[in-house]
Amino acid sequence: MLSYQHEYHCGNHADVLKHSILALTIRALQRKDKPLRVIDAHAGSGIYDLGSAEAQRNAEFRTGISRVLAAASPPLELEAYLAAVRAMNPDANTLRRYPGSPQIACHLLRPQDHLELLELHPQALSLLRRSFGHDARVHIHDRDSYEGLPGLVPPPERRGLVLLDPSYEVRQERAAVLDTLSAGHARWPGGTWLVWYPLLRDPKAARLPAKLAATGIRKIFRTELQVESEGHMGLRGSGMLIINPPYGLDTALGNLLPWLWEHLANDGRGSWVAEWLVGE
Repeated sequence: MLSYQHEYHCGNHADVLKHSILALTIRALQRKDKPLRVIDAHAGSGIYDLGSAEAQRNAEFRTGISRVLAAASPPLELEAYLAAVRAMNPDANTLRRYPGSPQIACHLLRPQDHLELLELHPQALSLLRRSFGHDARVHIHDRDSYEGLPGLVPPPERRGLVLLDPSYEVRQERAAVLDTLSAGHARWPGGTWLVWYPLLRDPKAARLPAKLAATGIRKIFRTELQVESEGHMGLRGSGMLIINPPYGLDTALGNLLPWLWEHLANDGRGSWVAEWLVGE
């Protein structure tokens, strides 16, 4: 979807959930010395200027990453994510830039790891090439994620993860995500797959977990962070489905989600979920 621009939403509560889980998952996979590959299927721009007119329009980062950074004693589960954010903001008192998933992954890469970025938006592609084109570990593809992803799995290392986080602005996007997951998992059943989804008033938005569970894929962990009440008109929260979570990630997410809800929920509204959707 070429009309969607994440600059308007960077650093919000959905980004905090998505990117903290991404960082946790990468670190969990890196417990082994063997190389891995991160595949970001909807890369975006990679780095976001929080002083831009787009980011300042609704300043969604103020009720997202700004709250997390201001909190006392964040849990260890946020350490890798916050390190990536702080690396972009050397002045500890000023939040100027926010790292998207490509920057967070790149920050966490070891010399033996690789990162694949898929993006179609011309402006986002230009920014990706400017930020990451010098890094031999990063491979940038001007390709549609659903068309390009099958050719990237399984990766040569046979270890790593895929992040799917489309905007869901296209009506058929959920079906495309499910089809891609089913086909991709069949090609790489041992890979870790992260699937982000929004929580909206539209009941269709809540059906993705059940539809994924119905595919027959096993070992799916579900997280949801809802920061607004059920009647909220906009984005009231988001979720992440993790297929084949690395060992211990379920426990880490059980610790992380209640902390995020406590600090990001507005007036104690909403709820959190960290549970197995489908077991072994």
